Amino acid sequence: MMKGKALVIISAFLLVSCKTNPNAQNNDLNYMQNIEKVAIDASTKNSNNTIQTGDQLIILITAKDMDVVKPFNQNYSSSEAVQTNSSAGGNTPNQGVVTVTGPTYIVDSNGNIDFPVLGKLSTSNKTLVEFKDELRDRMTKYIMNPTVNVRLVNFKVTVLGEVNRQGDYTIANGQGTILNALGLAGDLTMYGKRDDILIIRTEDGQVTHGKINLHDANLINSPYYNLKQGDAIIVASNKSKDLTSKQNPNTGLYLTAISIGVTAIAVVVSLFKK
Repeated sequence: MMKGKALVIISAFLLVSCKTNPNAQNNDLNYMQNIEKVAIDASTKNSNNTIQTGDQLIILITAKDMDVVKPFNQNYSSSEAVQTNSSAGGNTPNQGVVTVTGPTYIVDSNGNIDFPVLGKLSTSNKTLVEFKDELRDRMTKYIMNPTVNVRLVNFKVTVLGEVNRQGDYTIANGQGTILNALGLAGDLTMYGKRDDILIIRTEDGQVTHGKINLHDANLINSPYYNLKQGDAIIVASNKSKDLTSKQNPNTGLYLTAISIGVTAIAVVVSLFKK
């Protein structure tokens, strides 16, 4: 009788040992756990991106009399459109498609664009808003009350590692956060290390890097919270993934088989004891 009880106890222990602690796992997966205690003081400097070499700018000049602005919108037809996809690289290609119209200009290696009538215009160390305001001021010499629209259409970031959809993602409005990018990538897998996410940034020819902890709401105040053109986000694997990769893939099956076997033996022994 004692042997039967011992076998039942061993069986129960094996079954329990195969399960993870649900509470510990949930705490591990929760984002921004201390949001109520964090003072949000993100600097506007962190969120305003400067125009970079290779950026593609769509610039459209409009006014009450559209004939007057034609020289500044050379080789452009109102039927032309550029589609930007905020989920490029993901599994839902039609998600977040935005149609943008206007002539396209590529920023050269010196930070300049060639603009009709005005010639070379410098974009170096300027945000989209600053460049648009400067261009509007110059246009007032030729056009009464002009409207200047400037859009960045190739704002891309790369998400790699323990996410559900790795790849390059285009953010249509030219502004996005680390949370936006991870959302486009389908969030982290259960094996993603949420407290040590690496961001590699190249800006004005300089490469920098920083770390983000998704558990800590202070990430909102980090200079790496707001993304910049060309950022690479790398999500490392946690200890669970490392341990799993080192184990025999059939270990779980073996433990289950052993548990079932022990239970069966316990039942048989119990029947014989009666």
